[in-house]
Amino acid sequence: MKKTTYILPILIAGASLFSCSDFLDRQPLSELSPGSSFGSENQLRQYTNSFYGLLPSGSDIYDERTDQIITTTFTDEQQGTRTVPVSGGGWDWGALRNINFFLENYSRGGLSETITAPYVGLAKFFRAWFYFEKVARYGDVPWYSQALEANDSTLLLKPRDSRMLIIDSVIADLDAAIASLPASQSSDRITRWTALALKSRVCLFEGTFRKYHANDDFGQDSRGNALTGAEELLALSAAAAKELMDNSPYSLYVNDPESAYHELFIAPSPINTEIILARTFSEDLQVVHNVNYYTVSPSYGKPGLEKGFVNSYLMRDGSRFTDQPGFATMQFYDEVQNRDPRLSGTIRTPGYTRVGSSVELPPDLGATVTGYQLIKYVSDPSHDKINGSVVPLPIFRYAEVLLNYAEAKAETGTITQEDLDATIGLLRTRAGMPSLDLAAANANPDPYLAGRYPHVSGPNQGVILEIRRERGIELVMEDFRWNDLMRWKAGQLLAQPFHGAYFPGPGSYDLDGDGAIDLVLFTGDRPPGNPDAQFLKLGSDITLENGADGGRVIVNANIAKTFREDRDYLYPIATQELLLNPNLVQNPNWE
Repeated sequence: MKKTTYILPILIAGASLFSCSDFLDRQPLSELSPGSSFGSENQLRQYTNSFYGLLPSGSDIYDERTDQIITTTFTDEQQGTRTVPVSGGGWDWGALRNINFFLENYSRGGLSETITAPYVGLAKFFRAWFYFEKVARYGDVPWYSQALEANDSTLLLKPRDSRMLIIDSVIADLDAAIASLPASQSSDRITRWTALALKSRVCLFEGTFRKYHANDDFGQDSRGNALTGAEELLALSAAAAKELMDNSPYSLYVNDPESAYHELFIAPSPINTEIILARTFSEDLQVVHNVNYYTVSPSYGKPGLEKGFVNSYLMRDGSRFTDQPGFATMQFYDEVQNRDPRLSGTIRTPGYTRVGSSVELPPDLGATVTGYQLIKYVSDPSHDKINGSVVPLPIFRYAEVLLNYAEAKAETGTITQEDLDATIGLLRTRAGMPSLDLAAANANPDPYLAGRYPHVSGPNQGVILEIRRERGIELVMEDFRWNDLMRWKAGQLLAQPFHGAYFPGPGSYDLDGDGAIDLVLFTGDRPPGNPDAQFLKLGSDITLENGADGGRVIVNANIAKTFREDRDYLYPIATQELLLNPNLVQNPNWE
């Protein structure tokens, strides 16, 4: 989901970025002279640097609002209130035109293939990125392999091509990129390894989408042709991931299991043993993002983890939290004890201290609507001002590649214990957790997860559910969840009520177990005392399911949420686009 952002990219040095911008602004693309514009490697570099603007900005990465993270307001996607826009809505092709212009004209500068090949590979990587985002959003879209011109009615009136053709073309572009991009290790430049990671991501998305939507409206293209090739795509995803796992310089960042996961996201520069590509920021260049203010301010959405997702974190010994008697009514302090350390790396739990401070802080329910206050990416308090954060934000990291491999193998029924040990096992070991046993998982699938993902079945049900658990925990706040829900046909999770922590009713609460009262919930007039505690009035500042009788925090209880299974897995095409091009067909049930 695209979000308004204040962020600018720093994936290249500042001087190069601005000279690239100036270079592109000198002439419209239709007036550029390719022979003079692409006559040196520096000109190739400057032009292709502009493609990096396609990558997600800061808020695109961390401001992830689906069923895992919720705020005081719901997005249209969360409510099920999307409508057909009059114009825009993401149906734009300007960035593609810039890429295709380059691919049509780069060779006219007379440079050798040795010089041009990496830049061609970069352009094809970004064309693949562009089209993958379009397919994930709209399904079928027109494939353009040449730069669009205003007077080219043939191309401008082109109908939508099948997503099968688009994905085949995306894979071809990525294969070309993999063959020609440098095999270097860089967290701010696209390399061969970035292209392999994207191929694994694309093929996993499309393979599972076709598998889980095979029998519904989205299991065919806009011409009524069945979407096929799910198994082949999943095999390609696994192969791309395996090549990266076997031959790249990347590995998981490992340190103290209690802190390694959290450290990965608060480091001042990308930990490039694991992070394959990151969005980086700079106070000096005033290229910043907003995650600190987003997570600690009472006036910026008050984000928090949703309780159903918190329930999915395992106990430290690998047992299931949801198997414990009374798990649904455990209070905050008790429910976060002896859990997967990644929970404490994602939200405030007892003992939490800010970066650069030794003061322990309980959750601030003035800054989180659920009580589960986010700390992922949160740096020291000097960056708490609006647009003050500069910690890097990952776009690709090795952990995702491991998850892609495990899921693709599980979905094709070819996963082995050795595969699990080399993927999920490493992720859990990094967090000090027991590994995942294939036979045990399949012999006893988690009923809690099975209820959340009812379309998972068959002999590998248990391990697929566990991989989904792992993916949610490992990749939360990294902009994966929407696409995961769409490809798994799990949109109904958005229609369920969103909840926060459980409180038995009015009273005083020591959230972090230090003996001091942190929170007072009350009805009527505010009670005296407890000057250091936060006071919240039930029914006004905070709402519990059963009012004064307690229950889970409930967010926006009066807002009815829906998810239409026959419509909401794709976005609608804007009315204006359908009028301008009568050959376009609207997505199912958006008429």
